Amino acid sequence: MRRLLLAAALLIPVVSLGFSNSGQDRVGVGTDIVIADGESAGDIACAFCTVRVHGDVRGDIATFLGTVTVDAGRNIAGDIASLGGDLVMGEDASVGGDVAIAAGETKMATGAAIRGEETVLPGRIWLLLPIAPFLILAGVIWLVVYVVRRNRYQFPAYPGGRGF
Repeated sequence: MRRLLLAAALLIPVVSLGFSNSGQDRVGVGTDIVIADGESAGDIACAFCTVRVHGDVRGDIATFLGTVTVDAGRNIAGDIASLGGDLVMGEDASVGGDVAIAAGETKMATGAAIRGEETVLPGRIWLLLPIAPFLILAGVIWLVVYVVRRNRYQFPAYPGGRGF
C-alpha cells in the first residue's frame, strides 16, 4: 500500500505538467495585462484591470470590472467574457469565438469582426448580479436581528395605559 501511495505521489506532478500551459496564461488583479507586439498569450483572467492586446491571444479572455482593448489587425482566437467592462476593437481586429458582456458595451472600428455570437447587456444595473446573493443574505440577517430585539425588550406598561 505504501509503494502504491509513493508511486502516485511521484506521478502526479509529472502528469500535471502535461496539462499546464506554463508561461502562456496570464492572470491579473488590479494590475493591467499587456500582450506586447509579436507576443502571444493563452487564456487571460483579469479583475479590476485593463487587458491591452498588441499581440495575439490564442485562448479566452475573462474580465471583471476591466476593459479589453484590441489593436488594429490583432486576433483573439477564443471567447471574451466581461462583467462591468467594455470591448474596444481597432480596425480589422477579430474575435474568433463568442463575446458576452454585461454592464458594458462594444466599440468596434471599421472592419472589426466577431465571428461567434455577440451578447451585450448594457446598463450598469448588471453589476448588482454578482453581489445580489450577499445583499439578500444581509437583508435576512437584519430582519432576524430586528425581530429578536423587538421581542426581547418589552417596554413597561403604565397603569391606565397612559404614559407620563
